[in-house]
Amino acid sequence: MTVVCEVALRARPDLSSEHTTTERSTTDNAITLSNQAESAGLVDEVGSVGIVTPQALHFAEPLTLECNRTLPEFELVFETYGTLNADKSNAILICHALSASHHAAGLHNADDEKAGWWDNMIGPNKAIDTNKFFVLCVNNIGSCFGSTGPTTINPDSVSSNDSDPQVYGPDFPLVTIKDWVKTQALLSDRLGIDIWHAIVGGSMGGMQALQWSVDYPERLKRCVVIASTPKLSAQNIGFNEVARQSILSDPDFKEGHYLQAGTYPRRGLILARMVGHITYLTEDAMKAKFGRDLKSGKFNYGYNVEFQVESYLRYQGERFSENFDANTYLLMTKALDYFDPTRGRSTATQSEVEKPLARTNNPLAGNTSNDNSHHEKNDLKIAFAHSQCQYLVVSFTSDWRFAPERSQEIVDALMATGKPVSYVNIDAPHGHDSFLFDIPRYMGAVRGFLTAPFINTPLMNAPLISTDDDAKNATVTAPTGARL
Repeated sequence: MTVVCEVALRARPDLSSEHTTTERSTTDNAITLSNQAESAGLVDEVGSVGIVTPQALHFAEPLTLECNRTLPEFELVFETYGTLNADKSNAILICHALSASHHAAGLHNADDEKAGWWDNMIGPNKAIDTNKFFVLCVNNIGSCFGSTGPTTINPDSVSSNDSDPQVYGPDFPLVTIKDWVKTQALLSDRLGIDIWHAIVGGSMGGMQALQWSVDYPERLKRCVVIASTPKLSAQNIGFNEVARQSILSDPDFKEGHYLQAGTYPRRGLILARMVGHITYLTEDAMKAKFGRDLKSGKFNYGYNVEFQVESYLRYQGERFSENFDANTYLLMTKALDYFDPTRGRSTATQSEVEKPLARTNNPLAGNTSNDNSHHEKNDLKIAFAHSQCQYLVVSFTSDWRFAPERSQEIVDALMATGKPVSYVNIDAPHGHDSFLFDIPRYMGAVRGFLTAPFINTPLMNAPLISTDDDAKNATVTAPTGARL
């Protein structure tokens, strides 16, 4: 059965708080740095973290974003699992994917029917073991699940003479992966966590983990990048644009002011989710799950649902449209498009890039695509040059959205700069969604990497691992001590 990152909080709230948090404060004393599950008596033999309570921190200082706009203040919502040790050396940061939230593990109450989106990964005796580690998952700004975003009140509307405070809506600035990492670093400062034992993320979360290793190299010891990519391909940007246009062209979008109009772009969100969902799966997975099965057992010769796969996609789209904010979807897909850890670190000038273009009519000229690829590889090496952490890179054989070749680009760049890296390409049939599944080899790789000794000596310049075509499906490791 396909696992989908869904969250139960409402995306179109009233103007009151929609989540339960601790007392909101700017002091460390307001933060409960331990999970509340043990006192609730719900930690059991299968490794559940039990009932957890979201927390929030308010940041009164202005936040300048990459787009050169400034948030006058912002709030971050997060959850914690496990206990922070005395020297705060056992902390692991979880970075969430596009449609997920801070609720990565456990339940919010005893009646919850669905645990956090990475509950099979996080908990006592699981791959990310809360008996050993203090685990924190933060909701990114721009989200619709508690942290400051399009569905929260715009302080400018409160300070004006407007009698009815308004949410940000489409006025919320575009954010980037780099902005998210910056706010996570500010949260780390507030909590007094100087160095993370590890930063872990899948898909969009993996991009955040990579950005951490580039922007704050001295603040993490391990970086786990799962089912991710060094930057989006043109095809992936294309998928995101189709999804955005389905929302933007919905008559109920109202130029982003749909909440004030008392509506939301339901049809656009359904279509966006349907497109995305298809890309997360594989043809074989869809064939095994649905085939060409008819819902009623016969053709109805119309445009209503006839095939089981149609029913499934419409159901997933409907659920998504009820629980996710359209403006959030737009800005998060843009953040994906913008991601490039080499930005600002490139050695290739515009003239250098243009040189091969000028030779395209010369039959003896080199291949332009290869020349540009060479520049990209060099830029990626430069981006990783100052990183100080150990890396685990995980890909999945059937993931065609972020294919193993994209993970191997990361591994190759790390190898070329002498960084300690472990890589495993997991055989799994679930496509991009594989990073959400409880696959023994996958879970074992993460567990082994997180608990292996940290290498303090620099690696030799000689290549330590190989990712050639004959070994694409093999486990390749650098000597980090992780058993993959």
